[in-house]
Amino acid sequence: MKKIQTTADLEAVRPKMKQLDAQKKTKIYVHMGTCGIASGAMEVLVSLRQSIKDAKVDDVSIITTGCAGICCREPLVTVALPGQEPIIYEYVDAKKASRIFSEHVIGKQVVKEYAFARGMECQLPERIKNHGNIPGEKSASKEIPGIEDIPFFALQHQRVMHNRGVIDPNNIEDYIGRGGYFSAAKALDSMTSEKIIEEVLDSGLRGRGGAGFPTGLKWKFAAKEPEGVKYVLCNADEGDPGAYMDRNVLESDPHSVLEGMLIAAKAIGAHRGYIYCRAEYPLAVETLNKAIRQARTYGLLGDDILGSGFDFDISVYEGAGAFVCGEETALMRSLEGKRGNPRPRPPFPAHAGLWEKPTVLNNVETLSNVPQIIANGSKWFASVGTEKSKGTKVFSITGDLTNVGCVEVPFGTTLDTIVNKIGGGITEGKHLKAVQLGGPSGGCIPAEHMDVPVDYETLQQYGAIMGSGGLIVMGDDKSAIDIAKFFMEFCKDEACGKCIPGREGTKQMVEILRTIAAGKGCAADIAKLEDLADVVQKTALCALCKTSVNPVMSTLRYFRNEYEAAVACNDAKECAK
Repeated sequence: MKKIQTTADLEAVRPKMKQLDAQKKTKIYVHMGTCGIASGAMEVLVSLRQSIKDAKVDDVSIITTGCAGICCREPLVTVALPGQEPIIYEYVDAKKASRIFSEHVIGKQVVKEYAFARGMECQLPERIKNHGNIPGEKSASKEIPGIEDIPFFALQHQRVMHNRGVIDPNNIEDYIGRGGYFSAAKALDSMTSEKIIEEVLDSGLRGRGGAGFPTGLKWKFAAKEPEGVKYVLCNADEGDPGAYMDRNVLESDPHSVLEGMLIAAKAIGAHRGYIYCRAEYPLAVETLNKAIRQARTYGLLGDDILGSGFDFDISVYEGAGAFVCGEETALMRSLEGKRGNPRPRPPFPAHAGLWEKPTVLNNVETLSNVPQIIANGSKWFASVGTEKSKGTKVFSITGDLTNVGCVEVPFGTTLDTIVNKIGGGITEGKHLKAVQLGGPSGGCIPAEHMDVPVDYETLQQYGAIMGSGGLIVMGDDKSAIDIAKFFMEFCKDEACGKCIPGREGTKQMVEILRTIAAGKGCAADIAKLEDLADVVQKTALCALCKTSVNPVMSTLRYFRNEYEAAVACNDAKECAK
């Protein structure tokens, strides 16, 4: 591939992709995120490749994509015949794949008993506009639901995940063909640093890693620092139990993250970037490294990008999996080769971050939003969401839920819509007890508050936090004390140990919770638990330990009766023995 040296060169790739689309080939999409591979997608891929070989056909191509969103139905395969409505098949295995190939790809007959939906997610706006049809596409059997009739897909609003299930993450030209790197070209060619920051500030984009700090403001602080060495970092150290949004984006659309980092670099005047990704995400690390190599080959990373005279390059750093390294100052220390301990702020990283140089750190989802803000403008971005929480949020929804997967909804969407409509409701035979939001630093919101709109401020009012987007649904067979104990044990194990409240406070809270859970606690233990939570919250060094008490406080707030029942049989004298 000839290096892309100008925006015109970038423009030339798009017609090439359209020509490939117009070749009237049958396309088989095999969705191979970690969820798909774990469910058997590799065997499905091998089976389909063998079928093509045996049939000696040259008008069928296989496209491997990341996760298609609804992980619980994996392995998923989408068959798109020229001029016909695509069909998504669910729970595919090697034997089913062979039959789908024989009957649908060769015989042109849909295998109805394996079919999940008609249409593709990328077609949703047009299908909804045209009442479930795409002009020029022959409809398949109406016995199979259209994708616009399935709430899991129809109620989402895709921005960060707009390339989900349709591009090959290992093919940079797929990304360019859908408008990728044109925002970077715009930022490099025709926008000043001030203009980029103004656009991001006006959009209202807030950090999706948990704190919700305005992204443009963070960039503005770093840009004001004197010229010299500066860094752009991507926090891909996703460690919350039940959270896999970032992994999903990295495996499905890695170039959106690289492009967001490139734009951030231009905004603050940085020429070096790092992606801190946990080693437990081998597919994401592999995909990222391939994407970086391709971007360098195409001239979209490295020296004189797109002939702009701007230099920027990115490396992936594999973290060892310590939860505390998700905290920004600990992450930077780990990148420096030191123990990943947090440090007090100020100074803030925008002034003195990695190697004490001005540094901007954003998470995966935040950076993936940036190219679309530059492409479509701040008003477009702010057109969905709430007054203070603009745009969309990606959640990984899991637990006692019918539809487990990754979903993207506008801020302000109610928990009821996410859990009961998109998520399909609680697992059969159970009743909803609560939803845990914000990971181990978050809190539970009970079933009676499912009308709560999801945004940064409202969740805090109800004792939870946005966090990075992990959402765990729990049935009424779960104990509130066990829930609090699980998250508190996680925080105790993952605390760095630097400060006494984080090291000893979490340990003592776990011991009390274990005592209560074992039926050996007394009423005084509940009071001790609350006192300790107050001390840890006020005096711990970093946000991770300060917020570690949230699951305890929220379960005490909503399910105090369970704690009181657990200690009711024990008097204080027995308890003291």
